[in-house]
Amino acid sequence: MRNLVAFPLLALAVILQSSVVSQVKLLSGSADLPLILIAAWALQERVKSAWHWAVLACAMLGIVSKMPWPVLLVGYLAIVIAARALQKRVWQAPLLAMFSITFIGTLFKNLLSFVALQILGTSLPFSDVVGVLVLPSLLLNMLFSIPVYTFMRDLARWVYPSEEIE
Repeated sequence: MRNLVAFPLLALAVILQSSVVSQVKLLSGSADLPLILIAAWALQERVKSAWHWAVLACAMLGIVSKMPWPVLLVGYLAIVIAARALQKRVWQAPLLAMFSITFIGTLFKNLLSFVALQILGTSLPFSDVVGVLVLPSLLLNMLFSIPVYTFMRDLARWVYPSEEIE
């Protein structure tokens, strides 16, 4: 029952990503709202369903995106793995963990997308991709990560309430 909140929230995130967030550009880069949502959800202490959220986000993005589905799956699952590993080590500074996962996840997913597009025959110069696409996307993801993390923290507290000891 707790996992049902993922469907409307991720559907809304994918719709917002494809219609609004992708239009907010800095140079040619745009923020990746599902990536930030998955990272923020995976960093929550009580959450057990981050893997499900990542697979569901990949399935939804696979419908609206031209990026190959395995690239999305590997990218988002790697973000969940990194967030879970970091969450165990940097529990005292959750925003630092969110910034770190956003930074690592954005770089990894964009590098993975670049490699996949190169394999599929799209020739893009690496320096242009990094300077015009990856770094601006990274900045926008960092800016969006603070309010998204706060929202996801509150959502995790609502979905997974702490058990009161009497």
